[in-house]
Amino acid sequence: MSATRPSVLVVEDEPAQREVLAYNLEAEGFDVIRAASGDEALLLIEEGAPDIIVLDWMMPTLSGIEVCRRLKMRPETRSIPIIMLSARSEEVDKVRGLETGADDYVVKPYSVVELMARVRSQLRRVRPATVGIRLEYDDIVLDAETHKVSRSDQPLKLGPTEFRLLSTFMEKPGRVWSREQLLDRVWGRDIYVDTRTVDVHIGRLRKSLTQHGGIDPVRTVRGAGYALG
Repeated sequence: MSATRPSVLVVEDEPAQREVLAYNLEAEGFDVIRAASGDEALLLIEEGAPDIIVLDWMMPTLSGIEVCRRLKMRPETRSIPIIMLSARSEEVDKVRGLETGADDYVVKPYSVVELMARVRSQLRRVRPATVGIRLEYDDIVLDAETHKVSRSDQPLKLGPTEFRLLSTFMEKPGRVWSREQLLDRVWGRDIYVDTRTVDVHIGRLRKSLTQHGGIDPVRTVRGAGYALG
């Protein structure tokens, strides 16, 4: 999996629909993980949480509503945005979907363009750097579109890996990231990298952030990982 591309889990039991969704999402620059059932989706999420989930309501054995309910009950998956797809267009069904915890609800047949816009809208909330948004933390400014970083109005030189690390930290200041989580987010799930590599790049990031002075904003949390601030 590419480290910089946001990941989308598509949960759809109809193969043709699943492939159309995957094709369009990949064309938009997303990494797509496919699941043909609710049970398979839950197993894949156990292996590694995607950035966003596009979830069909009507599936055999385990419905999309039940998958959504389970994910929103668990603290570790509660914040993953879920866009529910359904042929049910009644207001009561939409309300039920949203009350179960879905972040958005799209009625079939849907416009692919509209669905892509809704996916980006949800991503903007959870991974703003991937949609070119300017992030600010204290005196640090990261422009995801131009790939430029400054501190106290002085430009900073960062390598591509350090830039992705900083983007991850700045999207959720204060959150403690384990080395494994940083490997998934920054290097990608399909690439084997030793966890000590994370420490090396954190060291480089710290050096870059303090090249013009100022305190080191990256905090080491013993036995847990790293956090910004």
